[in-house]
Amino acid sequence: MEKARTQFIEKGFQQASMRNIAQQLGCSHGAIYYYFKNKAALFYAIVEDDFSKLNYLLDESIQGPKDNSTKRYHVFIRFIKFGLNHQSQYEIMFMIRNTEVDSLSQAAADLRYQKFAQAVQSLSEENLKVVDIQSAFLALHGFISHFIGYIDNFEDEKSAAKAHVNFIIRGLNK
Repeated sequence: MEKARTQFIEKGFQQASMRNIAQQLGCSHGAIYYYFKNKAALFYAIVEDDFSKLNYLLDESIQGPKDNSTKRYHVFIRFIKFGLNHQSQYEIMFMIRNTEVDSLSQAAADLRYQKFAQAVQSLSEENLKVVDIQSAFLALHGFISHFIGYIDNFEDEKSAAKAHVNFIIRGLNK
């Protein structure tokens, strides 16, 4: 899956091929088809794996004895940290668009967004409007998207990330 991820990132979904991935692995492309029905299924498996990693980080933020506002802050920070520390994965998860995989990757993204929205709502003292949670998500996504390819990792913009998260939280608390 790592070789395929690299191909999708470097060449894009359309230009990546099962044959080239197999060549990099030193096996026949038929061997890959044994595990994955087609290129879209391989792409989806990669997206699912990346979303699982993100979910783990978000779940970890929700656990523990901290108060809900601190947990919500950590959910937002960890989302940004994941995006900036795993830029190519983030691009695959949220930014690559192709009609062949849109329905699969969009379904995965929608499930994860629902999890994100439920976490934010459960950590909020008042009942938030759906549009406010969507706006918070888009603000986080915009921050990550702005820096992808321009910085190496979260540490490069840690103070800006913290300020941005505090700004979002102030907006949600009004």
